Amino acid sequence: MALSEAWLKANNGKPRDKVEEVADRDSMSVRVSAKGKIVFQLRYRFAGKAVRHDIGTYPYISLKDARIESERLRAMLDQGKNPKLEVLLERETHLKPVTINELFAKWYELYCIPNKKRHLQVLWMVNKHVKESIGKLPADRLDTTAWLDFFDKHAKERPGVAKNLLANIKQMLKWAAKRKYIQQNVLADINPKEDLGITKNVCKRVLTDDEIKVFYECMKYSRLSEKNKIFMQLCLIYGCRNGELRIAKKSDFDFINKIWIVPASNHKTGRHTNQPILRPIVPATELLIKELFELNKGEYAFASVNSMNNMTESSSAALASSVIKWVERFKKTKMEHWSLHDLRRTARTNFSKISKDRDLHELMIGHVLPNDQATYDLYEYLKEQAEIYNKWIEKLETLKGLNG
Repeated sequence: MALSEAWLKANNGKPRDKVEEVADRDSMSVRVSAKGKIVFQLRYRFAGKAVRHDIGTYPYISLKDARIESERLRAMLDQGKNPKLEVLLERETHLKPVTINELFAKWYELYCIPNKKRHLQVLWMVNKHVKESIGKLPADRLDTTAWLDFFDKHAKERPGVAKNLLANIKQMLKWAAKRKYIQQNVLADINPKEDLGITKNVCKRVLTDDEIKVFYECMKYSRLSEKNKIFMQLCLIYGCRNGELRIAKKSDFDFINKIWIVPASNHKTGRHTNQPILRPIVPATELLIKELFELNKGEYAFASVNSMNNMTESSSAALASSVIKWVERFKKTKMEHWSLHDLRRTARTNFSKISKDRDLHELMIGHVLPNDQATYDLYEYLKEQAEIYNKWIEKLETLKGLNG
């Protein structure tokens, strides 16, 4: 006869002459001590040996929950696992749970560094927003609600950061779940728009001609380092991704053939095309680049301060703000916020004003050409690019000259 809650209540704590065992169903039973302590147990055979596993003590575990646990353990048997050993391993996991910080360290070293070009940005972001707030908590104990509480706060204050964090942490949890560091990725179905209310704002910031004049005035009179001034001017002239310049080596600039070679490993689309970006070195940019080479030693074109390493992402990101602050202080006017990426958009917009060849403009800024053009058209268009760059530089020189 199967056990019932009524029988358990009646016999719990009731003394008896000897230990008794009462069967329930599906190999589960209870063992009742002489003092009336009731323990749920599962009996089974594994590798030819009889095994008894204690599930839990009544009433701290109910009959219903004991039966559910019994079914879970018997499912392990069907998978060829020893339930007693599996439960011991689970308890060890709970006693020494992997924290968010520990999990991130594993993921960052084994996945993030080899696969993400901007892994340093991910490291900085997690250290700033996750490490101290929830980083010490067990990764497997944070349910969906706890994670959403964390992301909701950031979504209100800094939606861009929240969206970036969500993407990377989802990826980390997916990686960890596959390797059994955690039971499941509780963020798998979470969407930044639907669940956090984060919408993508398409930025359309382009510097006007008047703003470019002020930009060059800052290049002339501010105390920004010459290296940083050259960096921003090249970003504006070439319309390149600033990362392509940050990690460029001096050997990437071929002054004999007048070509700046951006290796496939140094640009966003290179992972898919496995092809370098080739940009012409025109007279104006050659002067800037050679001046740059005289300012620092080492293999990188833009070295960090007091270092032989390349310029960091955080250093380059702060440059636009430096210009805006200079304008506010010395021009006594507010300059609308812009970023280095907006210099790229400014260049691309002006390319279209100079010529109507949209595919060539896309090639110049390092975008993949539509349809199968990138596969079948392998011409480098260096001469055609140089013509547009030179006309763009002529305009910039004119605007620069208007500052006196």
